[in-house]
Amino acid sequence: MSEQNRTTEEWERRVAAAWADIDAYGDERAEEFRERIGKLADELPPGSAVAPFERACAYDSTGRSDKAVPLYKEALAAGLEGYRRRRTAIQLASSLRNTGRLDEAIALLTPELDAEHDELDDAVRAVLALCLVDAGRGREAVSLAVGALAPHLPRYQRSMANYARLLVEPE
Repeated sequence: MSEQNRTTEEWERRVAAAWADIDAYGDERAEEFRERIGKLADELPPGSAVAPFERACAYDSTGRSDKAVPLYKEALAAGLEGYRRRRTAIQLASSLRNTGRLDEAIALLTPELDAEHDELDDAVRAVLALCLVDAGRGREAVSLAVGALAPHLPRYQRSMANYARLLVEPE
């Protein structure tokens, strides 16, 4: 992990505790929650990529995708790495979708389909499917969604994976 992205376990625990409390704030106290996350982000060293990421998440999670987008981009430009980088791609694409910037969202997530696989693979596919539907590309969206669902089915995995492929394969 690069120096600018380094956090401490204690800081990570406090951030996790703040996020665990988000539902207690509700819509009427969204600004208070964003301030809580902002204060934690302020503890990080200047130039930290994690600080704008956490702020973006707080805006995003409280219905302010418009404010989250530039912060996600700042986090990526500052060199956000690993799991948080992939979360940023997913969350930024979702925020771009919410603000009507479908082409950007699709372009951001498409390479993630071929990235190193982890537990975020289905989230990548789900958000990309939503973007594709909004862009009028329903067959591709259903293909992604069914393809993501297929491995989780108790039966019919192979059939569903084939059906998903056939939705987008040229005839």
